[in-house]
Amino acid sequence: MTGPTSDYGPDDRRVVLLVSTPRVAPGVLTRDAWAALAAARQVWAGPDEPQAEAIAEAGVDVLARDRADAPSLARQLVSAADSGTVVWVGSADGDPGLNEAIATEVTRLPEPPDVEVLVGAFDLPGARLLDVVAVMDRLRSPGGCPWDAKQTHQSLVPYLLEEAHEAVEALETGDTDHMREELGDLLLQIAFHSRVAEEHPTAPFDIDDVAGELVQKLVRRHPHVFADVDADTPEAVEANWETIKASEKEHRLHPLEGVPSSLPALARAEKYVGRLEKAGRSDLLDAAEAAGDLGAQLLTMVRRARSSGVDAEGALRETLRRLAEASEGPPRAD
Repeated sequence: MTGPTSDYGPDDRRVVLLVSTPRVAPGVLTRDAWAALAAARQVWAGPDEPQAEAIAEAGVDVLARDRADAPSLARQLVSAADSGTVVWVGSADGDPGLNEAIATEVTRLPEPPDVEVLVGAFDLPGARLLDVVAVMDRLRSPGGCPWDAKQTHQSLVPYLLEEAHEAVEALETGDTDHMREELGDLLLQIAFHSRVAEEHPTAPFDIDDVAGELVQKLVRRHPHVFADVDADTPEAVEANWETIKASEKEHRLHPLEGVPSSLPALARAEKYVGRLEKAGRSDLLDAAEAAGDLGAQLLTMVRRARSSGVDAEGALRETLRRLAEASEGPPRAD
């Protein structure tokens, strides 16, 4: 099979396999793809292909052909090429077996036509996220997975917490294969909840609404990137971020509102310390520490860690990880 060329003629003995990504809107094709379609003597496609329908709407005659039998379709394509260029508009599933069948067909001919694979549309970065949405929709829809279909936001909460913890563990190990897997599992939870939310009877939303709100928030909180605010150091960015967040949360009745109660106690204590210190209510922390019990002593350690720029939760996890590793070895001989 030859590589792509922009020099197409209707009388060329050529089979052009036009492939494109199903993650780009049908009809969005490269200039070479449209040139091949315009110059071809015949354009073929499987029935009910969105890409073929878009090409036909643009004024190109597209002949429907059964693609269920790849060897038969390959023979027809190669035979048709004797009369001039024939373009096969690739199907969304990649036409399993067709490339191999065409290769088998042309190798038995003394003077076979040229065969060219022409990429008409490429995936954009992030395009596989569309596959996540499509797969999740299939699992949740009638005829999909019974377990997935019966889940609710509430029933999925334990899995979201578990996957978040597993993702943290993977990130801290630095194992990139493990990181990729666990981040994927966490992404699944976002896609799952978004798909469940589509079915809300009065206030539905979908993954596009989730992504759109995130984009708006990122742009709003990065005026030094998307507007004319100056913030050229990490410290300036963080200060600006906190100012914007404060203006967005003016409705809060007290500084600790919005801290999730499901957070582990140590992580929750870090949030409390940070919120109260920024609100100028360190007096509440001082009063809590004055109790002198074990909880107060732990709170003192959290404040000390924060003032030193140490993540207390992360520091404890690291100590526990070293302890777990040490326990795997043989006991010491005393």
